Amino acid sequence: MKTSVRRPSVGVTMGILFSLSLAHFFNDMFQSVVSAVYPVIRDNIGLNFRQIGVVAFVYQICASVFQPVFGVYFDKHPNVWYLTLGTLSTLTGLLIFAFAGSLWLVVIAVMFIGLGSSVIHPEASRLTHYASGGQHGLAQSIFQVGGNFGTSVGPLLAALIVAPYGQKYIAVFAGIAVISILTKRPITRWYRQRIETAGTDAGKKEVIRRVRLSKKKIYWSLVILLILIFSKYVYTASLVNYYTFYLIEKFGVTTQQSQFYLFAFLFASAAGTLLEGPLGDRFGRKYVIWFSILGIAPFSLLMPHVGLMWTCILSIIIGLVLSSAFSAILVYAQEFLPTKLGLISGLFFGLAFGIAGIAAAVLGGIADDNGLEYVYRFCAYLPLLGFVAVFLPNVKPPRHREIVKEGGSGNTNNHDITKPDLRSR
Repeated sequence: MKTSVRRPSVGVTMGILFSLSLAHFFNDMFQSVVSAVYPVIRDNIGLNFRQIGVVAFVYQICASVFQPVFGVYFDKHPNVWYLTLGTLSTLTGLLIFAFAGSLWLVVIAVMFIGLGSSVIHPEASRLTHYASGGQHGLAQSIFQVGGNFGTSVGPLLAALIVAPYGQKYIAVFAGIAVISILTKRPITRWYRQRIETAGTDAGKKEVIRRVRLSKKKIYWSLVILLILIFSKYVYTASLVNYYTFYLIEKFGVTTQQSQFYLFAFLFASAAGTLLEGPLGDRFGRKYVIWFSILGIAPFSLLMPHVGLMWTCILSIIIGLVLSSAFSAILVYAQEFLPTKLGLISGLFFGLAFGIAGIAAAVLGGIADDNGLEYVYRFCAYLPLLGFVAVFLPNVKPPRHREIVKEGGSGNTNNHDITKPDLRSR
């Protein structure tokens, strides 16, 4: 006997998506504050650049390597409190950070903050997939926009709150973390209802959009997606970390002016994220991925050879187009392995975070040896790696499948739902 799954109303689902996006906003805002306050910590505690490097390394490891580990655990052991626990970890780290008087306390602080991010990213992305109502691209775009805006706002708030008043005012962000916990209550209620009614994560029933490909093709496609992640995030690291220095060095702009140019790039990146979802759902992820990465190659190759105005214009175009790639890549991978959403989310978020951190360090060394203009000429070729997207399979819109699992028995009976998903992708 087939059993239909009770779905929440569209309004409730959209409300949950915006709540998850807000959770992503707060989390990425806290993460971006960490690197923004390194100069304050260095002056207060008397750290050298090598010690700052140790702090950054520990933070990157905790914020990236553990994401797939937590993702696997969340897939197997769902619980409504993971997002709250992740924010509590971040809150603890921020409080320690605010009053840390030694290197080791700073290291412990960034460990807690990094682990909080490793919990929130895979879990919130997994829940976003569940709340999508089948429009996975749109849902992930809404989720990603929150994180992108959080990343851009964090350094600005750190400059306004911490830089002028001192390290102890990092505690203000701990207070914001308390507000963040309160905003997660609708998500907790919705997810508890989902477990109780649909039984998806309790092991009773599950609605899956399954892509029918062989394991070999799936794994090959995942390798291609990881190459694309490498291309995107190394190039993005060159802009996020060194764009202001590049503008100051090449065009002689002031530090304040360079920050405005960086904000224009980051704002364009956030706006571009919203475009991917509907386009990916309508025309297919592969074409969005291909266009997002390979499509910016003409602009990235041109940017090191133009004046200030066109550099700004090209950076906005690059941010607008390139930012749409990650949501498409993530959803594409999730639809290959729909029963391992936590693993896929953690793997891709963790890899993106780790690549960005390592790339920032490597590119800094290259800049010291050869200059920032060399860095931008070199990185301009990275979007050409987007060509490998041609090897991704052309995935047709999958049909809904309902998998009914007998509670606790481990036996799984598959039943086709008679209505196919008619939304084209």
